This record gives sequence, C-alpha cells and structure tokens, in this order.
Amino acid sequence: MLITLPMWPNLGRNRTGARTTPKPYLNDEQWNLIEDLFPEPVMTIAGGRPRVPARRCLEGVLWVLVSGARWKDLPERYPSPATCWRRLKEWTESGVFRKAWIRLLGQLDEFREIDWEEAIADGTFAPAKKGAHRSATRRKARERKSC
Repeated sequence: MLITLPMWPNLGRNRTGARTTPKPYLNDEQWNLIEDLFPEPVMTIAGGRPRVPARRCLEGVLWVLVSGARWKDLPERYPSPATCWRRLKEWTESGVFRKAWIRLLGQLDEFREIDWEEAIADGTFAPAKKGAHRSATRRKARERKSC
C-alpha cells in the first residue's frame, strides 16, 4: 500500500517541541506562591499595547541570572531583552523581587532543602588590585620592581 501525504495522520504542529523545550525555572506551585506580588495592571481607556505576562518576564530574568549570559543573548522563547531588563529594574526598585526571593527561600527552608552550613562565594567580580587595600593610593598599589 502506498502512503501519500494526505493519508498521513495529522499530529498537530511541531510535535517535537514538547520534548525539546526546556523546563521552566519556576514550577506552577512556586509561581502560585509568589503570583500575588506581580499583579497585572488594569488596561486603561487609552488602550495601548498589552503588557507581557509577569511570569514570562520572570522566566527570562531567571535565565539570564542562571546562565550568566548577556541580555541580548536571551533566547526567542522569552520576551525581548529590553522588556525583561525593564521589569527586573522595576521589580528591584519596588522591592518585589526581594519579597519573591524571600518567599521562595522560605519554602525551601521549610522542606529542609537548604544546607545553611555551606556557603559559596564567587570572587570573579571582586576587584583585587595587586593585593593593595582599597584605601591605598595608586602609587603604593603598584607592585615592586624586580631590579
């Protein structure tokens, strides 16, 4: 029997997408815990472009924070880098981002998922000018000549 394209079963659009799409950083339970901190603004009579949902922006922000990549390298599955950056700035200035972090951290602590005895510090962003103290003048901070 010859199978032609019209006889092939329609499996829907992009059937491989579910297997290749990365998992979100926040599951539904975690999002429900902090969802009230990110209210969607009410549309005004003036109209305008609708805002991108807060969860999608938060996922984009978390991707940048976890990966350490530049904002302009944000994958297409997230909102634009400018939108995610603006939302992070807005949430940080209003204290919403910190409140969400505290709630999620509290939930992890309840489940005893955090080992408070272990701490890791990353010194890649801490400047160390040839071992000199920050208050030292520039001339004193230079290393000694070998001769």
